[in-house]
Parts: sequence; C-alpha cells; structure tokens
Amino acid sequence: MKVFVTGVKGQLGFDVVNELTKRGHQAIGVDIDELDITDEVAVNRMLRDAAPDAVIHCAAWTAVDAAEDNETQCRLVNAGGTEHIARVCKKLNCKMMYISTDYVFDGTGTRPWEPDDPVTTPLNVYGQTKYEGEVAVRENVEKFFVVRIAWVFGKGKNFIRTMLQLGQTHDQVTVVADQFGTPTYTYDLARLLVDMIETDKYGNYHATNEGGYITWYDFACEIFRQAGMDVKVKPVSSAEYAARAKRPVNSRMNKQKLIDQGFALLPNWQDALERYLKTLEG
Repeated sequence: MKVFVTGVKGQLGFDVVNELTKRGHQAIGVDIDELDITDEVAVNRMLRDAAPDAVIHCAAWTAVDAAEDNETQCRLVNAGGTEHIARVCKKLNCKMMYISTDYVFDGTGTRPWEPDDPVTTPLNVYGQTKYEGEVAVRENVEKFFVVRIAWVFGKGKNFIRTMLQLGQTHDQVTVVADQFGTPTYTYDLARLLVDMIETDKYGNYHATNEGGYITWYDFACEIFRQAGMDVKVKPVSSAEYAARAKRPVNSRMNKQKLIDQGFALLPNWQDALERYLKTLEG
C-alpha cells in the first residue's frame, strides 16, 4: 500500500513513517518544507502526482497557547489545510486518516468521552480549529478515520522532556493536579494507526495508552520516579497555573470502540514511559 504522510518531522508522523516502512508499505512523508498544506494548488498537485492508497494526516498547528493570538493562521492550517487534503482524497477515492485531539470537547464532567459524542464548545482556538478539520474530513471523504489522541509524547519537545529538564535545575516543580487524561506514546500509537489504515473499519476513534486515568501531577511523579530523580512535585490547580489557552479538566476518553472493531489496545502508559526514557539515555 502507498501511504502519504503529512507532518513527518513531528512526534507522530516520524513514527508512522517508520512503522509503515517496517511493514513493507511505501511511505511518502512530507513536512512544511516540502508541502504547505494551506496552499490548495500545491496540495492538489502533490497528492495527484503521488496517487496514494491512503493519507495519514499528522500535520497540524499544535502550539495551543500561541493559537490564541494567531487564530487566522491556526485555522488556515488545521481547518483549511485539512479540507484541501480531504477534497483531493475524495477525488482520488483514497482512505484518509485525520489525527485529532481531546481538545475538541469542552472538557467538563467526569464521564469518559465517547468517539461519537457530539462536539459543542471547544475551550480554545486549537480545539475549535481541529474540530473544523474533523468536519471537513467527514463532509468530504467517504473512507475516513478520525482518531483523537491526548497527552502525546515521542520525538521532540513534550511534557516528559520538560519535566526532566526542570528536574536538572530545580528540586521542586509545580504541576496541575485537576486535569484528567491518559498519555499517548507515538511509537505505540503509530502501530495502531497502521493497523487501522490496513482495514476498512472507518469512523471516529479514541486512542491513548492504557493504564487508567491520571493527572499531569501523577504523570510528573512517575516520570521522576522512573528517572531516579529526587524532585518534589507540588500539586496545584488549573486556576493557580493559568495559561493563555484554557485546558480541559476532563480528557478521559473511552477506547472500547477499538476493542469492538478488533484492534489491539496500546500498552500501559507506565510501560510506555519506561521504554521512552530508555530512548533518551546516552
């Protein structure tokens, strides 16, 4: 299978290309240097020339706080760029997988979000524009996967690296303890995404590692424990740790649909963290 992957310099796109290649698929990976997805003409030309069997769309504006001050550009990427890709996928009659986020929900309550729950009021510009991307995919592509993920770590900058860096210079860090979710290791996620793209089990899905719902505080404590660092983690509320963009309190996501469709769930996040930390050694 020939698969076109956007955002290959990002955490997830990098691992997706590696997984596709491992399985003998032909992966065509691009990033902004090769393709500006906000350029509709360029998207049309490159995708038509590539003529893929499937597209895995990982590219996105993911700077959540910066999005609040750059709404137009964020929308051009997350909504407009996605729509450009979706329209070509429709013309080519190929599969399209869109990587979305827990941020499309309003983050309230305690019940885990279901893949087919209605989206009402995303909390921030990033969530709103990612949801607009979802709509563009569903309206244009028949053979689509919308996969929402959360708390991502892998290649490049992420929460784990930030904690480890802070731990080198601080004996105490403050981390929010009232936002709940589950981490997602891109290496594990990439295997699932390729499992999915090899099928015709289309629709909306949620995918994170297993291991239960935790807070960012819990995650930080486990990071320092596994890394063998003597750093105290002080829990604080979201109100005490105000950010430019609002964050969801409830990022719990139900992944039962993966089981129902015969897909293997991801390993526990604790195990994923251990494996990830080993990649950072040396």
